[in-house]
Amino acid sequence: MKHGTLSGVLMLGIWFLLNDSLSGEIFVSGLILSLFLALWSSKFFPVFKHVSLTPKSLWAFLRFTGVFLAELIRANVDVALRVLSPSLPIKPGIVAVKTRLKDPLARLMLANAITLTPGTFTLDIRDDILYIHWIDAGDVHDNLETDAIVQKFEKHLEALFDR
Repeated sequence: MKHGTLSGVLMLGIWFLLNDSLSGEIFVSGLILSLFLALWSSKFFPVFKHVSLTPKSLWAFLRFTGVFLAELIRANVDVALRVLSPSLPIKPGIVAVKTRLKDPLARLMLANAITLTPGTFTLDIRDDILYIHWIDAGDVHDNLETDAIVQKFEKHLEALFDR
């Protein structure tokens, strides 16, 4: 039932964004359509099956969002400095990073968070390994730096998902 609720809330939010109005007709039709689609699709597509709906998980999601925004700003500044100052090192490479996340949606959120921060791009996810293109891979033998990419997001996503 919870994944149906999350699907419905997400669909209703998208409905409001697409319609750009909160008039009575738009609100009621969006509510009915979102409810119907969420009930129908939750049987076939249990995407949010392992998402935890507790105050702790909501707090984890807010922390994840804060960490993501901080990393987004930091990465934008880093890439801008590399563009404006050619003397800064650019050693692109592909690194393999292991994740502790078990849920496919959690892994997808992690991969998207990494990809959306400039200077990194998730190329592939195979089992518990993420292959990431990094603008400054440096010495790829040093797992501390590569694990730091994942660990910032991972601890918050673990609290968000049940497994």
